[in-house]
Amino acid sequence: MTLWVGVDVGGTYTDLVAIDGAGRVEARKVLSTPQDQSEGVLDAVKALARHDIDRFVHGTTVATNMLLERKGARVALCVTQGFADLLYLRRQDRASLYNLAADHPAPLVPRELTVPVPERVEPQGITRPLTADVADQVAEQVVALKPDVVAVLLLHSYREPSHEQILRDAILRRAPETEVVLSSEVFPEIREYERASTTVAEAYLRPGVARYLRNLSYRLTANATDRPNVLGVMTSSGGMRGVEEASRTAAQLALSGPAGGVVGAAAIARLLDIDRALTIDIGGTSADVGLILDGQPLVEQGGTVADVPISMPRVLVETVSAGGGSIAWIDAAGALHAGPHSAGARPGPVAFGRGGTQPTVTDAHVAMGRISAEHMSGGVALHVGGARAAIATLAKALGETEARTAAAIVATADATMARALRRVSVERGIDPRTCTLIAFGGGGPLHACGLADQLGVTRVVAPPHAGVLSALGLAMTPERREAMVSVMRRLDEWLDRERREAMEGVAETAWPRTLKRRPRNRSWFARARYQGQGHELDIPVVSRMPREELRAVFEAEHAKRYGFTLDAAMEVVSLRHVAEGLGRAARFARPGASSRRLVGPVSLALDDATLFVARDWTARLHESGAWILTRAK
Repeated sequence: MTLWVGVDVGGTYTDLVAIDGAGRVEARKVLSTPQDQSEGVLDAVKALARHDIDRFVHGTTVATNMLLERKGARVALCVTQGFADLLYLRRQDRASLYNLAADHPAPLVPRELTVPVPERVEPQGITRPLTADVADQVAEQVVALKPDVVAVLLLHSYREPSHEQILRDAILRRAPETEVVLSSEVFPEIREYERASTTVAEAYLRPGVARYLRNLSYRLTANATDRPNVLGVMTSSGGMRGVEEASRTAAQLALSGPAGGVVGAAAIARLLDIDRALTIDIGGTSADVGLILDGQPLVEQGGTVADVPISMPRVLVETVSAGGGSIAWIDAAGALHAGPHSAGARPGPVAFGRGGTQPTVTDAHVAMGRISAEHMSGGVALHVGGARAAIATLAKALGETEARTAAAIVATADATMARALRRVSVERGIDPRTCTLIAFGGGGPLHACGLADQLGVTRVVAPPHAGVLSALGLAMTPERREAMVSVMRRLDEWLDRERREAMEGVAETAWPRTLKRRPRNRSWFARARYQGQGHELDIPVVSRMPREELRAVFEAEHAKRYGFTLDAAMEVVSLRHVAEGLGRAARFARPGASSRRLVGPVSLALDDATLFVARDWTARLHESGAWILTRAK
């Protein structure tokens, strides 16, 4: 049977999961290669040693890393005259509320690469036309800057894109090889700053992402395996897209890897009839937290990645610098910290015996006896003596015992992760005490009880294949495409005929009829608000839905989210279409599992992870292979 494969690249390990047609799961785990992520991907595929791969889905941090390290393309930005400082003005919010000396990071495009365009579109239409001669003059200025990519952001182009198109054609006449990115194609929605930042991020990332994906595709074909029928990448919104399309929508890959973990956790939640859950994926470098409502990952519009606002739909994921490789250190005031710096894959924690000298969270667990396996994934031999010596050195500097120091390191990391879990839940009106905590990644089941105690959560799930759940989510995920169109109409003025035409048009844009594979599921969402509001809600719509019903759905969601409704006109800002293909189900079964129970404190080695059941907690093995932990009342 042919395999569907998912590969997730983390800071320490690269994980691979393969699912065959019967739902059987195989997993591999190798050390990551930060200097070239594709090396680790190839190592994982070689470790699988199979040549019957039909579909290959990759979760990559290459886009995130480019933003973090500011190593993207040289971008020239064309903006409406008078708006050259748009990226610097942002939303005029402070970088830090109480620190007046703090400043936002510099924009991805400096002022000297920003070119003003003498044109103007206003809500009522074009008030200053962009002539061919003026467009040629602007194009000459742009080409003289020798950019890798040109981003074009003109005022109100979500409604009237013709000026952006005229300028693109003028640039391409002078420099046919130059990539030109239009805001009206990337993000056709109101709010100039968010549209500008998203468009610039797309331009900044596109060349590097395209190079990486082309290189990976070539190397998979030439060196590792027969070319899969479908080679794809996970997007931030939780679906798979082919590498050619992904290369042209680079900004949608900013949370490619973490989204796979939440998708995998949601599958486990549905299996166990859990409708509301917090998720945490703890790897070697970071921890990613998410939220599942009604058995589905929460998808939100926009957010920031590496301090860059990107207004694309994304699975809610918040990342904090706390993982197994987080380095423990003492500041000038004598306080203990864990992170944000990480030992990474090389040299890694001291316990890995790969040259690491600084104590990490993993070393603390080893010193406490919670990790006892002699060998770990990726061929790593565990050096208990080295880990204890590193913790002992830190303990001496603190004037504490080795045991108390190790426990304090773990508690410090737990506090950082618990704050992130509160942010994704409490800030959205969700009481974490009503949620189940699904903990995965190599370190998730180790920290689960400690995190649950801090949050008041009384049930924890360590899912089957916990150590590679992100890769499992990638292997399971269906092909998914999205498209959006600006509407900006009051609901009472938005005729049913216009709505149906808009829905048909955006559906064709998302999944053209020319594609051989057909979608299995289609859904439409309207971004709506009360007239005068500065924020919107996504609500589901269908083509034959009466306007009164559409308003009722909006008001019900508004009351659920904010606790009130208004006697005001409703406005539809934009329409979004989501089309999905067929996913692949994984088979989870562990015969006779219900007879196994653990009473804490106790550690248990899982496949590619370690489960720690704390004092006052009990654990039972579910028939799916998941461990379900409950706290004594």
